[in-house]
Amino acid sequence: MITILGPTATGKTSIAARLASQLDGEVISADSRQVYKNMDIGTGKDLNEYVVNGKAIPYHLIDIVEPGYEYNVYEFQRDFRKAYHNILKRGKTPILCGGTGLYIESVLLGYDLVKVPENITLRDSLRNNTHEELVELLKSKAKLHNTSDIQDRKRLIRAIEINQYYKDHPNKVKNYFEAIPSLVYGIQFDRSVIRKRITKRLTQRLDNGMLDEVRQLLEQGLKPEQLTFYGLEYKYLTLHITGELSYDQMFEGLNTAIHQFAKRQMTWFRRMEKRGIRIHWITGSLPLDHKINLIMKTNKNNL
Repeated sequence: MITILGPTATGKTSIAARLASQLDGEVISADSRQVYKNMDIGTGKDLNEYVVNGKAIPYHLIDIVEPGYEYNVYEFQRDFRKAYHNILKRGKTPILCGGTGLYIESVLLGYDLVKVPENITLRDSLRNNTHEELVELLKSKAKLHNTSDIQDRKRLIRAIEINQYYKDHPNKVKNYFEAIPSLVYGIQFDRSVIRKRITKRLTQRLDNGMLDEVRQLLEQGLKPEQLTFYGLEYKYLTLHITGELSYDQMFEGLNTAIHQFAKRQMTWFRRMEKRGIRIHWITGSLPLDHKINLIMKTNKNNL
């Protein structure tokens, strides 16, 4: 397998699709929000990039669940495994592509995960706890790597629930998941460049109807708190539509939040390297053909 990773706004999809075209491959998305239907602009699906020289490149794990559902890494592992083995069975090359470090790491290192059931008793006991108290409780149970869990109360309680489950069931047999061998390529830009790319892309998405997309989701029956759960674009645009933020406040707040998110993504990828995953870093400012040639050359040398 080939893996293409990198922070947001680095052009990963176009690289993965072009590689798939040359290697007779198929792309498996590793993006925690692109799994949702009707959430297209805000998640940056860029489905037009899956057409290369008039040929449609098959992709997987995009548009597979309804908005409002809370998809998780356990389900990603399950769905990835099905797609991965299906691609191999047909003699194609699987190409994993995305920026959700937890999802990528879970298959490259073979996380053992179990499906953790809801603990209604625990949830009831935490109902009156302040946000700060919940954060401290989670910190007492686990080392925090995913800071998004502590920004949303619902995610925070779920993280406590999961860690409590593992504490209460230390000997529970976990589902075996084999580590997937892969050549891993990372796309990176200088920090000043990625900041400009993020701001430019945000402006383009707003011009292309991202606000209308969020309005339609709300009109379809999703509650504001369901959309804010997905963070970033869906959080800030919902706060604007519901009157809690002006347009300028929304834009500035979202722009800053995406910059911070990109920084956290790079921190996660560096942590992956410390855990033994070798990432071949490629300068994003190179022309697309040059990036493809570098990957093809490295791939050939490692066969």
